[in-house]
Amino acid sequence: MVERQLHLVRHGEVFNPDGILYGTLPGFGLSALGVRMAGAAANDLVSRGRRVTALFSSPLQRTRESAAPVAAALELSVFLDERIVEPWNRFEGKRLRGSGGALRDPRNWFSLRNPFEPSWGEPYTHIASRILAAMTDAWDSVDDGDVVLLSHQLPIWTAHRAVAGARLFHDPRSRRCALSSITSFDRVGNMFREVGYFDPTEGLQALATDVGAV
Repeated sequence: MVERQLHLVRHGEVFNPDGILYGTLPGFGLSALGVRMAGAAANDLVSRGRRVTALFSSPLQRTRESAAPVAAALELSVFLDERIVEPWNRFEGKRLRGSGGALRDPRNWFSLRNPFEPSWGEPYTHIASRILAAMTDAWDSVDDGDVVLLSHQLPIWTAHRAVAGARLFHDPRSRRCALSSITSFDRVGNMFREVGYFDPTEGLQALATDVGAV
């Protein structure tokens, strides 16, 4: 067994009947399916038989609710960290695709002018800096045992690419970060190294709605 690991866990499905990009907007909690997903992620972490000594969450409702079964199963308190929150995005509160979707409106096209930064939201370099700093501080906050961080798709995928030494710019449709998935890292010296990705809710993904990858 690897001595210590850090696990980035994505939240479960969100109740979003209007199909909007909820981003950092308040009031978006887990759906009934999302609660099941969060429970499956917690069960997976327990089944690994690893000693987890610290649990952190983004302050948004969906991540706090996803952290709750992990906290209950592992008997841990949840510490909130703003640095692992969802990035801001110019399209928050809008539907992106379909009839009337924001991506079809010519008035929004200027915001899409630079996918490398990206021009529609928080720069990838900023996201990488804050998520890696949060991971480092979470790792250093305990003397032994694993740490778990409940976060969001883009910060987790950005951490994956930064640790791998890949360019941060990417096609949002290519992200390997399913709802309630777990991306695990260890640390060699001062550098994180990804050691695994697992989707404990693979059988539920086809039932879920995952909106807003931009």
